[in-house]
Amino acid sequence: MKRIVGVMPLWDDEKDSIWMLPGYMDGVHQAGGLPVIFPFTEDEQEIDQLVRMCDGFLFTGGQDVSPELYHETPLEGLVTTCGKRDSMEGIVLEKALDADKPILGICRGIQFINAALGGTLYQDIPSQHPSETEHHQHAPYDRPVHDVMMIKDSPLHKCLKVDHLPVNSYHHQAVKKLAPSLKPMAVSPDGLIEAAFMEDKRYLWAVQWHPEFSFRTDAYSRMIFASFIKAIG
Repeated sequence: MKRIVGVMPLWDDEKDSIWMLPGYMDGVHQAGGLPVIFPFTEDEQEIDQLVRMCDGFLFTGGQDVSPELYHETPLEGLVTTCGKRDSMEGIVLEKALDADKPILGICRGIQFINAALGGTLYQDIPSQHPSETEHHQHAPYDRPVHDVMMIKDSPLHKCLKVDHLPVNSYHHQAVKKLAPSLKPMAVSPDGLIEAAFMEDKRYLWAVQWHPEFSFRTDAYSRMIFASFIKAIG
């Protein structure tokens, strides 16, 4: 039987509806997992049942992480949040970590995990960390727009066996101060942390780029999904 991966739902404010990019589901499925989209709930008992049902968890992209998580006031007009999603994912993350079940974060995923564990974020890269590195590309989103430098001997470096990796990039928030329990695995040319992991857990990896857009054409993106499913066992 395939291992079940709980996928955090995307939220559409205008349609008052959850939704999903197929790449998250397809990336997990091609690696051998069985993805299921979580309902949008803050009920702790329901989340506890969902966490017990699943073998691993994918924290997806989407709205900005609320600066309130890291005790900052949102920059006016530059931050779009979803409080219910932050609350839900906080409960899922805590329970998944307590159960030591594998976790993969993508884009918002690395930002949320970092903030929830005590780190901080740049609320808006263009205004708080301007650089020549392209972090918010235009379509098509499966093409690389900058390289990341691997941290030598980190789990990601050992997995991919490359020192530099071309990646796609579509975000305007980023890790500022890394949470104490996390360690970096890759950095961008302008010094932003692009991947991180938790050393004392079975598997918690998070990347800032988008393997869900590129896995069909990029072997390294497939390797990231494969490492996640392999960790589930």
